[in-house]
Amino acid sequence: MTPPALKWVRFLRNYGPLPTNSNLFDEHVNVALSQANVSPISLPTPYVDEMLAYVKTDKNGSLLIAGTAGDGKTYHARQLWLRLGGNEKKWAAREKIQTLELPGRSVVFVKDLSELKGPEGEKILDGLEQSVEGNENTTVYVIACNHGQILDRLRKSRDAEDVPSPLLAPVQNAFFQDGFEHPRLKVIDLSRSGHRQSLSAVIKAVMEHPEWDRCSSCELNQGERICPIAENRKRAIGLEDGGRFAHRLGDLIEIARLNGAHLPVRDLLALAANLLLGHNHPSVKEGLMSCSDVVQIQDDDAVDQGSIYRNVFAANLPYRRAMARPVFKTLRSFGIGEETTNGADGLLVYGSDDTRLRADFDQFVGADRVYGATKEYLALQKQYLEGEESVRLEEGARGFLDRLADQRQRLFFTLPDEVYSKYPFWNLTTFRFAGDYLRLLHSVVPGESKRLVEEKIRSRLVQGLNRVMTGLLLDNSDIVFIANSGGFTQSKISVLCESAVPSYRTGGIGMHIRWEKNGQRPCLDISVGGGNQGSVPFDLTPVRFEFLCRVAEGALPSSFSNECFEDLLAFKARLLRKAELVRAQGHGNEGDDDDTAEEHASLGLTFIEIEQNGHGFLKRISVRNA
Repeated sequence: MTPPALKWVRFLRNYGPLPTNSNLFDEHVNVALSQANVSPISLPTPYVDEMLAYVKTDKNGSLLIAGTAGDGKTYHARQLWLRLGGNEKKWAAREKIQTLELPGRSVVFVKDLSELKGPEGEKILDGLEQSVEGNENTTVYVIACNHGQILDRLRKSRDAEDVPSPLLAPVQNAFFQDGFEHPRLKVIDLSRSGHRQSLSAVIKAVMEHPEWDRCSSCELNQGERICPIAENRKRAIGLEDGGRFAHRLGDLIEIARLNGAHLPVRDLLALAANLLLGHNHPSVKEGLMSCSDVVQIQDDDAVDQGSIYRNVFAANLPYRRAMARPVFKTLRSFGIGEETTNGADGLLVYGSDDTRLRADFDQFVGADRVYGATKEYLALQKQYLEGEESVRLEEGARGFLDRLADQRQRLFFTLPDEVYSKYPFWNLTTFRFAGDYLRLLHSVVPGESKRLVEEKIRSRLVQGLNRVMTGLLLDNSDIVFIANSGGFTQSKISVLCESAVPSYRTGGIGMHIRWEKNGQRPCLDISVGGGNQGSVPFDLTPVRFEFLCRVAEGALPSSFSNECFEDLLAFKARLLRKAELVRAQGHGNEGDDDDTAEEHASLGLTFIEIEQNGHGFLKRISVRNA
């Protein structure tokens, strides 16, 4: 029989990473919906109420809906159009500019400013300028635009005296200054939306869509039959693990955002579709299942090749196609499946035979008969352990090693938090200290229940800072040494201490870990003198945090990231300049009394020396002139 959810899955498939995924473009969705005869995927629009109130106010100017490609600019504009009473069929027409008449005002909608060229685009910008700068209240402009594109047009828009548009400064400030407001221009920047919240919204909208109710009567998901699409959906929703999969995926997306990656909603929709429909079976076209593929997959006992844990990293797609999508390129950069630990591999390779590991193997691998201890995995594991001839041949063990990588990916998403001390799942990634970073983030972010920064996190940061600043294997966790080599500030070995401050801010001096509003992440703030003028901030991204923690654990700075090392050396140089400035100001406040001849004749130097236990201490030396 025809699977009851066939049309819905086919519709969802067009959101996936396909060359012709037209559903990811809002202007094409209505056509696809009418053809499939299914309900739309409805995503939250948290800014629409704010935009609606602004447009309805008589004395306000105009509205920009800004963002990067795929952030949902046109989708938000359409939702505002509907909330204002606009007709959906009229919006679906191909006109790039739509006008909605309200009592006493006209609202001009521009679906995408980049599509307006020549005089047509200039006319819209002139109207926008009149609305904002000329106090023209009869026409309101609602314009969806990319950041760079509108800034470029405003720079090129010049009057007879070659003066740029007066809108350039306020629009630029709105993009780069958090909280900037203009009395007659509202800028909604969708690129500032939190990726974790966007992912949760996308997962909820896709996985809990009412069209899935049709699957309850599908013969392909009854009795012993396992439909990989239904299985993946169950795991994405978190019916059995309390949402652990979605939470761990959210952690990865959050770490990526804090490292500077921007993942628009369009990419997150492609990810959600791929989670459900990705599969490597030869009969599956372009790596994305439809309901008609499921029978062949079941007959070939190949359900496990559509594992949701593999689909996170687009293992169902050719390498180039996967890397062309920012979301998959970003997720693959975590190295999950390639990175491992002795504990994880010991469990996966020897767990079924080792009595000490058998209980853990049964719980974390054997209990999952769909994507864990499958018949194929257990057979390949047995061949590998028994050293069959085929395994000893070149590339003979490749099948088992590929399955081993799949299992590492599955463990990352399924291991409970309670067993972290035994099986630290973040060690299965390139960001071994990401869990610590997320806890640090929650300690400093505004609005969270205030918690002190964990002492072990603070200590590790201080140790990493000291080792980078001095080039010495110092274990001090209560003091930060700011040192140089006596001349070249970029020197890797610096034993001449210019300043030493406590690891806690005391009396306005020392290290403070705070929230950086503009960067939306933690910031190290080291003060070498009282007040804000003696303070030097350092934006603490996840990769910089990882760098400092690994250096504290004994890694050589140059072996991890030259970019991070250069950033820390630049931070050190700023601290040295600040310490010199504070010291000079302190001397200037002492008065104009003449120094003694003895003070003129000597120079005081402070060196850092190390005890056998790795503890650094200061040794002061006075050098006298001959």
